[in-house]
Amino acid sequence: MTGANNFSVSRYGPERAGWTRLFARDSITRRLDWPILLSAVALSAIGAALVYSATRNRTEINQGDPYYFLIRHLMNTGIGITLMIGTIWLGHRTLRTAVPILYGISVFMILLVLTPLGETINGQRNWLVAGGLSLQPAEFIKITIILGMAMLLATRVDAGDKQYPDHRTVLQALGLAAVPMVIVLLMPDLGTIMVAVVIVLGVLLSSGASNRWVFGLIGAGALGAVAAWRLQVLDEYQINRFAAFANPELDPAGVGYNTNQARIAIGSGGLFGTGLGHGSQTTGQFVPEQQTDFVFTVAGEELGFVGAGLILLLLGIVLWRACRIARETTELYGTIVAAGIIAWFAFQSFENVGMTLGIMPVAGLPLPFVSYGGSSMFAVWVAIGLLQSIRVQRPMSA
Repeated sequence: MTGANNFSVSRYGPERAGWTRLFARDSITRRLDWPILLSAVALSAIGAALVYSATRNRTEINQGDPYYFLIRHLMNTGIGITLMIGTIWLGHRTLRTAVPILYGISVFMILLVLTPLGETINGQRNWLVAGGLSLQPAEFIKITIILGMAMLLATRVDAGDKQYPDHRTVLQALGLAAVPMVIVLLMPDLGTIMVAVVIVLGVLLSSGASNRWVFGLIGAGALGAVAAWRLQVLDEYQINRFAAFANPELDPAGVGYNTNQARIAIGSGGLFGTGLGHGSQTTGQFVPEQQTDFVFTVAGEELGFVGAGLILLLLGIVLWRACRIARETTELYGTIVAAGIIAWFAFQSFENVGMTLGIMPVAGLPLPFVSYGGSSMFAVWVAIGLLQSIRVQRPMSA
């Protein structure tokens, strides 16, 4: 059965509709994956403390209010949780029927970024700013690619017409993903492109498509990266980031500054850290963008190995439970959606933490649930809503 209010368990009949069914003790709340939900909430709460510590003395950006970023981080989290609830209520199957509309809106929004309505920040033209509000449409492209590819790859399989997606279907799915990715590349937003490529790989692997597609995509990506480097397609700041990754000591006061300062911050935290608000690297503002891309450095310095390890543990729980949801669902569509989210969260977390440790290049990706930023927070909570919907709507025996 399909639709927002059509669950595959007869005891939760259609008369238990809407918000009543969402919060009834004997229905949806019993079927939610509470470990993944509580872990995500804990990550956002830790993020609030880290964002506050990183910005309370930054008068040049907090408008003289030490709680400016804290309040907004909590508001973003609240809105994100509300979006999660709405996603569960609608259901991933209802969103499946709305994919063409969602895809069109997403592509239109990222196209707007390339118009005079778009704004360039830190070398990337990926913002829409209006009335004091800012939005990164590229964050939602991740969800659109997952839902769109899942719809195409799973439709005939779930209907019983095919055992695996055929080559034509895979080509259509890749074409669907390629359109927004090309637009994002024009911004240019290399970090989002990296995540999108990993999402596409995760989706293909979980769909049952021939491994030749996966290997072919990896090969094409490698050739494309080499060509972009040799033909100087990348912007200068992007080339500098890769140069700093290859040799942080090449220009420690220039292109290697961020990586070196981040490693100093994490290394100075020791086992238990210096305590919130007492990190010399954080209070001295030696590490840029500590409330967003480099928030993990605040954890490493002020919460130490234990606090940073707790963040990684909570992220691990989210991924573990997402893997369980993907494994237990009986429909290919749900499996693909969950796998796409797993690939997204896993790679983005690894890249964010890795760039602070110097084992990955700086790519401007936020740490899921922890970093400050409305668009990224909304997107990850919608993803949690999709995972919960897949779990809630699975048969009781699964």
